[in-house]
Amino acid sequence: MLSYLAAALPENTSAAARLLALQCALRMNTHMRIRLSKGVLRSLRLDTASGSWRELEHARWLRTVPRGAANEIAAELLDLALLGQAPARPDRRRAADWALRASSPSAVRAIGPLPGLASLYLAANTDPEFGTGLGDLEQMARACGTQPAELASPLDQLARTGLLGSWQACPDSGDLQWTRARGTGIRVDDHRREAARGNPPGVGRWV
Repeated sequence: MLSYLAAALPENTSAAARLLALQCALRMNTHMRIRLSKGVLRSLRLDTASGSWRELEHARWLRTVPRGAANEIAAELLDLALLGQAPARPDRRRAADWALRASSPSAVRAIGPLPGLASLYLAANTDPEFGTGLGDLEQMARACGTQPAELASPLDQLARTGLLGSWQACPDSGDLQWTRARGTGIRVDDHRREAARGNPPGVGRWV
């Protein structure tokens, strides 16, 4: 779904609107309607008056409807191609809950939606056995609504919060490699390994 939204949404769609669109796409019913609780919005650091809703409405991707309860926002999704992208609803709801946790841990909430979206992208593309990942720099940038050169800052922020053990990018080849930190913070051996490579703890590099 991240890859689909990277292509379906306008390039200038903000990271906050992309996080919102992802939750809507994963939680919609078979009639492409969504009722998003304000608790989910708070986890995404959004409120009911957020410009993210207006962004998606302006892109004609959804329209809000005035039928929501006091504790939720109701909307109708307008992207019919979503029906061909989404798996069964129980699987989508589990994916939505997982995506919410991956994009909004307490350490990320304080530093904004772009690091949150980057955290989600990396988690979705990390080998669960080894905690490492290899991806395309431009592909991640498209999914996050930014430029490849602008990824260094959110990646370093994730490293400093302890959610990312290490990362390195090669603009010439377009490769991005990373290691997710295990547990709630960066392990001591992560620090030692990066120091041995000549990297200060919590900072990635372009090669």
